[in-house]
Amino acid sequence: MMNLLRRIFLAFVLLGSIQAGIAQQLPEQDLRVLFVGNSVTYVGNLPAVFSALANANGRSGSSDMIVQGGATLSQRVQDQSVREALQLNNYDVLVLQERGGDLIEAFGPEAARQSETAIAALAELGQRQELRVVLLGTYQQHPDASKALSEAEAAAALDAGIEYIDLSNNLHNAAKANPDLEWFASDSMHPGNDLTLLAAVLLFETIIGELPQAKAFQVEAPIYGVKSGLSPELRNSHDDAPLVTTIGTTYNEVSVSRWIDALQQSE
Repeated sequence: MMNLLRRIFLAFVLLGSIQAGIAQQLPEQDLRVLFVGNSVTYVGNLPAVFSALANANGRSGSSDMIVQGGATLSQRVQDQSVREALQLNNYDVLVLQERGGDLIEAFGPEAARQSETAIAALAELGQRQELRVVLLGTYQQHPDASKALSEAEAAAALDAGIEYIDLSNNLHNAAKANPDLEWFASDSMHPGNDLTLLAAVLLFETIIGELPQAKAFQVEAPIYGVKSGLSPELRNSHDDAPLVTTIGTTYNEVSVSRWIDALQQSE
């Protein structure tokens, strides 16, 4: 069996070729994305932020989600909600996001095995319908845990033959350079506005194949919080939450330019 470092290296080679091969197939308009995940996905409403960023850059479309606090991708395989959503709607991209500790055995080795199996199963569902499938990483705040998580996520994405976005290492690098930004929500765990924006920019670069150009944009959707009461039914990113939540937010030119410039410098 190839060692983990070689697997990670091959992952980046493979994912680069995947991106180059299918980026051209995405529609110029009406880009439809399905997000499947947990509270890391919906706190701050990443699906709506991504769609607003894409719309501001001339790529109209919308995002749906199947999310629940503390949910695992294994649960979405078991309840077949993703399968049903893909049968009902014509999506272009499927974005998967796993619970943060599963792949590094924070919930035991069996949970890690189930996570790897679920990622592969959901990737296959998307690939059968010729969708672009992306594993969006989660994050750990401790540096050693972050490194282990990124390595495990990259390996799982490689095994499933899908693209991977390393959110945890990008977060650590960005937070080190900009410690005073709103990285986390008031509970110090879930994404704050700046982490949600960083994730949206990384998604845009991966899915569209280039960095966004627009330097400010408005999100006219509910900005879900930790206690928005979301259940794992298919919903549009603009749907109201069961519990009261903030409506809309603005990302200004300084905020957006920061991550565009940083990613340009890293290329």
